[in-house]
This record gives sequence, structure tokens and C-alpha cells, in this order.
Amino acid sequence: MISIFDLAAMLLTLSALFGWLNRRFLRMPHTIGLLVMGLAASLALVGLDLTFPSQHLYEDLTKVLRQVDFTDVVMNGMLAFLLFAGAMSLDLRTLRDRAWAVATLALLGTLISTAIVGAAFWLAADLIGRPIPLAWALVFGALISPTDPVAVLATLKNVKVPETLEVEMQGEALFNDGVGIVLFTVLVAFAAGTGGEATSVTSISWLLLQEAGGGLLLGVVTGYVAYRAMRTIDDFPVEVLITLALVAGTYALAQKIHASGPLAVVAAGLLVGDRAPRDAMSERTQGYVSALWTLIDEVLNSVLFLLIGLEVLVLRFETNGLLLAACAVPIVLLARLMAVSTPLLIFRWGGHLSPRNVPFLTWAGVRGGISVALALSIPESDAKPAILAATYAVVLFTIIVQGSTLGLVARRTLRDV
Repeated sequence: MISIFDLAAMLLTLSALFGWLNRRFLRMPHTIGLLVMGLAASLALVGLDLTFPSQHLYEDLTKVLRQVDFTDVVMNGMLAFLLFAGAMSLDLRTLRDRAWAVATLALLGTLISTAIVGAAFWLAADLIGRPIPLAWALVFGALISPTDPVAVLATLKNVKVPETLEVEMQGEALFNDGVGIVLFTVLVAFAAGTGGEATSVTSISWLLLQEAGGGLLLGVVTGYVAYRAMRTIDDFPVEVLITLALVAGTYALAQKIHASGPLAVVAAGLLVGDRAPRDAMSERTQGYVSALWTLIDEVLNSVLFLLIGLEVLVLRFETNGLLLAACAVPIVLLARLMAVSTPLLIFRWGGHLSPRNVPFLTWAGVRGGISVALALSIPESDAKPAILAATYAVVLFTIIVQGSTLGLVARRTLRDV
């Protein structure tokens, strides 16, 4: 049994090594390069184990990785800090101007995508002889429909797009995971037969209000308290510590009161990122705070994308589920297209959604660690292996293929935007 420190040392060392190799030889975008190298290392290890079974290389590393609870590490560790870092860098004034488009994509788009993915995945499973219940297919739709804020923000670092469109994408990614997680929670309870009256329309509406509304309100309150505290002093070590405490404390409190932790830290990050630099931080403090959160963002992103690549070692895929996993990729792409197109057709009078942005928004729908973490948290059932395989296939495709070609798509589709 190795210690937490040993695990952290291994992951940081591999991240640094793969990051150097990628920068020196592959020159892919940093996070994509780490995922590709982690996946390649995993597949190479599987190959070596098949070639030299007596060495037990695969078994030894798998035992180490099984000690990493991916769901817990992502949802109750990295996510809070990564979301706060992303929200801190978002221009709140521009986000207000795009509020209608962001809200429409985050709420209506997620609901549309969940329904389309669930129905199409259920039909595809039946056609290829790997049937799964419709309820579990909808669970897959809920966990895969929200764009991953961590993956989207990491991908946008390597792509030049108009500022308003970038803010729209960042806002959608930061807010739609709250909607997706509530849908996921309700649908899992229903699929597992434990929902009871909790799946009524009234109960779902109350849960959404409690999770989303409660999370946003909590984030505004704690963010404002932190902002006022920073206004009363000019001491950068303490102010840096306040931002760290704000993230950890807000996320932990949100979980205790059954509010959305992700939405709470996003709200806190938006408030502090907008107000604090104007009248609560000196230039020196701003420099230290910005440097700290940039560093946290880069380090945690590196470890997370490496973990996604290595996770293939511990996931158990059924052979007959691989074809269904392959079908999931075009299904999710089609659902994303419908999710960004339908609001445009319904709300043409709004004037905030442009048809010229649809191809780019469709291709920019990157999924990542949150989807994998949610899939791993599903209770054991006959449908879980198929959902895991499909989730992993979609995540790999969106990050590696869509993420690495997003710049090309931007240049081709956004010329006149």
C-alpha cells in the first residue's frame, strides 16, 4: 500500500516528464499531449504485459492506479480549484452582455442534448445487439451532454476566437455542468429504482432550485465576504490565502447544504475576479494572485489530463460494448449540433446567437474528466460497462481530435465573425 505522497509524487513526475517530452518532440498542445502520452503509455504497458506476462508490469501499475479514486479526486478535489481559476479570468461585463446566449445554451442546450443522446444511444444499443434500458441511456445522455469546463478552458488557450464568442463558450461550460449534474443525479435514482417520489416534476424543480440557485447564492455571499476582507488590508500573502480559503470553504460548505459546489465556486470566482482587482488588490497583490491561480490551473490540468490517459488501465471494457462506444461519438456530435441549433431557431428574435457560430460551437463541445468521473460513480449494473466505454470513447475523441483541430475549424468558420 503506497502513501498519498507517493501517488502525488508519481503523478507529478510523470506529468513533468511527459510534458517535457511533448514540448521537446511532439509539440502538441500541452494538455492534449499529456493525455495522448498517458494513453500511449497505458496501451504500451498492456502490450508489454501480453508479451511478457511473467513481469507483471500491468498488474503492478494497475494496483497503484486503483488507489486513486478518480471520481473523488476530480469532483471533490481538483474541480473546485480549476473552476475558480477559470471564473477568475472571465470578463464579467462581457458575460453579462452574453447572458441570454449562455443561459440558453447551458440550460436548454443541455436538456435537448440529454434527450437526443439518450434516445439515440438506446436505439443504437438495441440495433447492435447490446440492449440497455432507456433510463440508463438517458443517464449517459446527462453525463456526456454538458461541455467540460476544464477541457474547454484548456482547449481555448490554443485557439484564437472573437472575445464575445470565447466568453460565451466559457460561460456555457462553467454553468452547464450544474444542470448536467442535477439531471444525472435524478436519472440515476430513477434508473436504479431508488428515486421514488424524488423523480416527480415538483421534486426535480425543487432540486434544481436548491442545487443551482443555492450554489449561486452561496458563491455570491462567500465571494463578497472575501472581497470585503481583502479591501481592508494590503498584505499579499494573506490575500492569496483568502482566495485559497474561499475556494475550499465554499465548495465544502456547498456540499454540506446540498447546493451545487461547482456553481458556488464559479459565482465566487466571477465576483472576486471582477471586483477585487479594481479596488481591493494592489498591483503587487494582483500579480501574486494571478500567478498563483495560473500555476494551480496549469499543474492540476496537467495531472488531470494525464490521469484520463492512464485511466484506461483500470477501466474494464466489454468487447461487445466497443462498437456501441464507437457509435456514441457521432451520436454526441449530432446531439451537440442540435443543442446549439435549436435555441437559435426558437429564439431568433433574441439576436444573440449567430448561425455562423454553429459549426464552431458544435466542434468546440469538448468533454473531459467530469464525464469520466460521473460515469465511474454510477452504481454497478449491466449497463455500466457500456456507459463507461462510450464515455471514454467520446472524451478521447473530443479532446484529441476536436481539441487539436479546433484552431483549423475556427479559421475556416469564423472568418467573418
